Amino acid sequence: MTKWNPTLEDVSGPKYRALADVIERDVFSGKLKPGDRLPTHRELADDLEINVSTVTRGYVEAERRGLIAGTVGRGTFVASDAIISSSMVSFEPQVPGMIELGAANTFYDCDPDIQEGMKKLIRRRNSDVFLRYTDPRGLPEHRAAGAEWCKRYNLDVTPEDVLVCSGAQHALTCCLTALFRAGDRVASDALTYPGMKTLASMLGIRLVPVAMDGEGMMPDALNAICRREKIKGLYIMPGVQNPTTACMSAERREAIALIARKHSLTIIEDDAYGLTVENSLLPVSSLAPDNSVHIAGLSKSLAVGLRVAFMSAPKILRDQLAHAILNTVWMTPPLNAELASEWIIDGTADKIIALKRGEAAKRSQLAKEPLKGLTYYGKPTGFFIWIKLPEPWRGYLLEAKAREMGVNLFGAEKFAVGDSIVPAMARISLSGPRTAEELLRGIDILRELI
Repeated sequence: MTKWNPTLEDVSGPKYRALADVIERDVFSGKLKPGDRLPTHRELADDLEINVSTVTRGYVEAERRGLIAGTVGRGTFVASDAIISSSMVSFEPQVPGMIELGAANTFYDCDPDIQEGMKKLIRRRNSDVFLRYTDPRGLPEHRAAGAEWCKRYNLDVTPEDVLVCSGAQHALTCCLTALFRAGDRVASDALTYPGMKTLASMLGIRLVPVAMDGEGMMPDALNAICRREKIKGLYIMPGVQNPTTACMSAERREAIALIARKHSLTIIEDDAYGLTVENSLLPVSSLAPDNSVHIAGLSKSLAVGLRVAFMSAPKILRDQLAHAILNTVWMTPPLNAELASEWIIDGTADKIIALKRGEAAKRSQLAKEPLKGLTYYGKPTGFFIWIKLPEPWRGYLLEAKAREMGVNLFGAEKFAVGDSIVPAMARISLSGPRTAEELLRGIDILRELI
């Protein structure tokens, strides 16, 4: 790009805020594009004849708005996702007939029978206990069920290690609020779960992108960033990575755990899609147990409406996390936790996992023919695929055009962290449409577009 020459003439209010406003205006007008490098603080201060500290404050404010990202040793760049919303949920009125290829829903028709489950609960003599205040960490029997649930992730923990949260997003909220402070830096995949991006931004925590390959996060890249920047935490999805579907090998997990221990990083391991596939690998958390939090949710594999997840952590972190639960929801509703625990213990949960994998496998097979000739990545029982777009498409362009055609999907920009280079790709949900026929209609529309 040619040199960016903003002006702050005829502005009212603080100049640092005016600078952030100009950056925002030029980003959304297209004058500044994702990946463009901005002048150094000194250069811009000289050009605008203002203090360097004013430029610094302006850049900080622009970064807070998600417009730019600074990297030590490289400079300041327009953020890769500056021109799109990272939110996975739109609060606009739903367009009638929209085919959902964005959100990875959970095959609701396969959910367990809630009426039968509730009947069992109300037959219990002491069912009124579920309407009372309880320990924020969860009732002992629910923590025991959580320890049992963690075995599905090849994680061996005791009930004392487990805390009950109101879903995996709540568990992430507790981790960030309890273990980090505004201004802290947490390393993550260069493409990652948008809910983590928006949560970190809201709390003033900076996600630092780490380069990826076919197995996800690259150890050498993580090590280099830890040497260059003051990284305090690490967020990973080593099972089925969202959005790329990458899965870390045993060797990769060991290498990541070694670097985390070396740099004293607090690991947040989010295994949201871990049970959508067969997996015998040990979690990274088990390889660095003294500084790791593992989140085992139930939304993708059992029932999203329960809003229950089990968070396991070492003793040194548990009190902080328990206070975070207390300060956010006080406690996960015991009634929900009891229903989830009942289904885990009586085997219902395992049956539902198998049903949902089976439905995902059917849709994966159905999608093969209409996707023939296109490059994409996915698991045989995965809930979504990661598709490569031909020239001249970019993810955000396809996302916008597809929406005009009645299809919702997520371009790669929605998952991009900081100033990372965004590939021309998109995430397509196989589980989003209500029926297989609707899925095929959505894919046919995409083929017609690209």
